[in-house]
Amino acid sequence: MGTTEVTVPTEPTFQFRPRKVRYVALVIAVAFVAVFTVVAFLLRSEWTGAYFQTSDQVAMVGIGVMLALGVLMFARSRVRADESGIEVRNLIGTRRYEWKQVEHVSFPDGASWARLELPDDEYVTIMAIPAIDGERSVVAMRELRRLKANAAE
Repeated sequence: MGTTEVTVPTEPTFQFRPRKVRYVALVIAVAFVAVFTVVAFLLRSEWTGAYFQTSDQVAMVGIGVMLALGVLMFARSRVRADESGIEVRNLIGTRRYEWKQVEHVSFPDGASWARLELPDDEYVTIMAIPAIDGERSVVAMRELRRLKANAAE
């Protein structure tokens, strides 16, 4: 009997997710659901000039849930990097770039998020590294720059 070689995927060298943005998004999402649920229950309790049905109440809760899901999209951002490249997941979609495609990893003055500088004056925002995370974001930027420098060697 022959042996088969199994390839085990390796973990990325570096992974970073925002902390404060995730907490704020969670609080806002819970608040949306709570407020729209309370409004839904109050719709039928008092005459407002229109007749509200159960379907209207369900729709109000549904609107709250949809808004909460929209806010939670901010919490899904992530950056993964290794010796070969960087993967950026923002609000919608994930994209991987090889280090040779990236000119710089920067955090411009006054910017809310870090970014990848690409050729032809293009850039990609890295929403996983927000300014609001302070020292954590500084450490993340140092690590990304170190990986980029090592890849260039």
